[in-house]
Amino acid sequence: MRKTILTLYYRLYQASFKLAMPLLPWRKPVVLEGAGCVKNVPDLLQQLKIKNVLIVTDSTLMKLGLLDNLITELGVNGCQYAVFDKTVPDPTIENVEEALKMYHQYNCKAIIAFGGGSPMDCAKAVGARVSRPNKPVGKMKGVLKVIFKIPTLIAVPTTAGTGSEVTLAAVISNSETHEKYPINDFCLIPHYAVLDPELTLKLPPHITAATGMDAMTHAVESYIGRSNTKETRKAALEAITLIHQNLLQAYNSPGDLKARAAMLKGSYLAGVAFTRAYVGYVHAIAHTIGGFYGYPHGQANAIIMPHVLEFYGNAASNRLAELADHIGIANGNLTNAQKANAFVLYLKDMNKKMGIQSNIPEIEESDLPEMISRALAEANPLYPVPKILFREDLKKLYLKIKGK
Repeated sequence: MRKTILTLYYRLYQASFKLAMPLLPWRKPVVLEGAGCVKNVPDLLQQLKIKNVLIVTDSTLMKLGLLDNLITELGVNGCQYAVFDKTVPDPTIENVEEALKMYHQYNCKAIIAFGGGSPMDCAKAVGARVSRPNKPVGKMKGVLKVIFKIPTLIAVPTTAGTGSEVTLAAVISNSETHEKYPINDFCLIPHYAVLDPELTLKLPPHITAATGMDAMTHAVESYIGRSNTKETRKAALEAITLIHQNLLQAYNSPGDLKARAAMLKGSYLAGVAFTRAYVGYVHAIAHTIGGFYGYPHGQANAIIMPHVLEFYGNAASNRLAELADHIGIANGNLTNAQKANAFVLYLKDMNKKMGIQSNIPEIEESDLPEMISRALAEANPLYPVPKILFREDLKKLYLKIKGK
């Protein structure tokens, strides 16, 4: 009886969000795309009459020289800049506070998020702290806790996976409790997205794989959820097509600029889809595994997704069958359940071809009670998943993911 009541409440909650969707203050970033387009950012800042900017990135990208063109052009245009390059994977509250201090120290008026999901998340949280100076990061956890406008945010992705350049989410970690949680607010959607495939050419194959499957997870979870719309379905299907056609090519031939550009566009479209239609238990579980065991988010998503899709069973089979038909991997004579299974096998095969493992043996059963609580707190009632899961369901899933 209790599960029935909770399920009804969750579905009503999700339905209210879906009904309100057209009325919510969405914005789509202005998109700059094409090889070398990052060099246009200083001109953009000049048009916006912004003379001081904070660049949020990480030390690896600095060492690789990926920021060199941007920094050179900023100097030519006379724009003052400060660089925060201490962002860690799964950025921490300490990262955010240190970058915030630099933002104020150099009198910055805009933020450039340069990198993968971690610098983007850190930059969004810095923007949130600028707009809410008296509100700690931990108090922004959840939905619509920021509200006020953030400084101009220019997102420059160097991986094709997170879709953070178009999403309303920032995921922050508490280094003391190992909790990893999202901050969701419309004001966190970047104002500009810079899709320059040249910046992704130096990605090592394992990061190309993990981030590509991260984008696939966004597209799949948004498509099979119950809050998708005509727009989100279209974006998700376009994203899945681009990823299906180009991910293995980008993995096997890292210098293929066309494949890299297609993956960036696919990641962006998957971001458009899931920021409006939400994700599901794959993400909720992945966040706990990242927080407890340090698994990169994309890799965790890639491993977890087939397990969760199988666990949904008939609740997701019709939508998964549509995806199998869409990319042409299922015989037309198969039942929807068989087509859904074909799509799950396809995802497993993609992982295998790119060296992504199928299980996470590091999961400790003693950690499960806390991990399950955190995953449920993130997913229920917000995520419009095909099937509502409870504690005992998640325990079975975690053990399945572990390989037991």
